[in-house]
Amino acid sequence: MGKLILTGVDGNMGGLAAQHLLEMASKEDLIFCGYNEQVLEKYAKQGVETRQVDFNVKEGLADKFADGDVLALISMPFVGEKRQMAHKAAVDAAKEAGVKKIVYTSLVNAGDATNPSVEKIDHAVTEDYIKESGLDYIFLRNSQYAEAMVTNYFTFADKGEDLSNSQGDGQMVYISRKDCAKAVAYALMAKDLHHETLNINGKDLMTMSDFVNVANEVTGNDIKYHAITDEENYQIFDAMGVPRTTEGKFEKDSAAPFSSDGMVTFAQAIREGKMNSHTDDFKKLTGDDPITVRYMFEHQEDFQVGERHSKDN
Repeated sequence: MGKLILTGVDGNMGGLAAQHLLEMASKEDLIFCGYNEQVLEKYAKQGVETRQVDFNVKEGLADKFADGDVLALISMPFVGEKRQMAHKAAVDAAKEAGVKKIVYTSLVNAGDATNPSVEKIDHAVTEDYIKESGLDYIFLRNSQYAEAMVTNYFTFADKGEDLSNSQGDGQMVYISRKDCAKAVAYALMAKDLHHETLNINGKDLMTMSDFVNVANEVTGNDIKYHAITDEENYQIFDAMGVPRTTEGKFEKDSAAPFSSDGMVTFAQAIREGKMNSHTDDFKKLTGDDPITVRYMFEHQEDFQVGERHSKDN
């Protein structure tokens, strides 16, 4: 049997998934991939085989996946045609190398053509490409990372302002990135799951007002949720110096290390009821209940969005 390959170990979720795998699997059965040599060296010192990869460079990429049986493809942090091409290159290389199955981190409701999220487009393209490749697969369609909204809450609360965005009364089952990473590790090791699409959802279906109310109860703050238009939402991010697309310039330690196009159209999708999937797929996969939003605010220092690790900009 071939080895388990985890990509993106130098990113936020990939690094968390790596920690789970180090506890769950034998190091001899693992290959960790990324482009940050310092991070790879850390794992190499622990006895894990590491390989430096860049999905934007097709030449020699298949060699990086040699001896692998299952590959976890952590979706890239940039958005648009560049990400689609990078994902396709990784899938082609995996197939050429003899990999049998791909675990791909996708997005909730990625298959719905009416979902307005620009983030969704790349995921739908990648899912379809994996299917067309003939490889076995597990698609992990993640709900929105709660960490993004925890950080967002404190951005407004620290200024004494109401939290404002364009989600309206739409519902989302916020999930911790830590749980999404756990799902990757379990899916990578799953021997009985084939051609599966799993919705990796959090514990509770919530509106943004529900989210803010839980946060206030835990923190003692008294801010409200204020619904605004998509254009007003763009203006908030513009004022924060957040680029509209991932081709723009990201500030170090930004409270919003994502492009505003992605965040605003995601809010639109939530408002329009396109992101309200609520399943127990996470528990079926891992055996654990997902972390609640309340717990995340009770341990807020461990559930912040963190830095952007992409080296593409």
